[in-house]
Amino acid sequence: MEKKNNIKVLFVCMGNICRSPTGEGVFQTYVENKGYSGRIKTDSAGTIAYHDGEPADPRMREAAARRGYQLHSLARKVTRQDLTAFDLIVAMDTDNLFDLESMVQGPRQHIRLLGSFIDGYDNSNAPSVPDPYYGGDAGFEEVLDMIETACPNLFSHCLELLD
Repeated sequence: MEKKNNIKVLFVCMGNICRSPTGEGVFQTYVENKGYSGRIKTDSAGTIAYHDGEPADPRMREAAARRGYQLHSLARKVTRQDLTAFDLIVAMDTDNLFDLESMVQGPRQHIRLLGSFIDGYDNSNAPSVPDPYYGGDAGFEEVLDMIETACPNLFSHCLELLD
């Protein structure tokens, strides 16, 4: 595995207004708190373009703000260029993983489920981050809980990619 001076991490969900912008915001805060914001960059995208240009869902932004996170990104659709430009692509659920793998004709080592960074899981058995869009407030909290739980192992994985 080639080590790099800087790495880029892309979080991907379906519409890029709930889960993936939260992954981006929470992980970027984690990276900043560890002193690596100059070396680890985060972004997010969706597998569909339905919400292009929109900010994160207001309910997700409110839930994140209660925990001290700001979600500043605007929704965009993942591109083929993203799949090679990013060193790590973190899919929020198995449907998103399938869509990403379809774009590159099969599994790739740098495309992983967020749940694979939770202790006891790998890409073959990782839990999906549930889509909170049509549910209540508890769904947004569950998304935050899962992302926060994954951050330490995700960060460790990123450190392995750095020189």
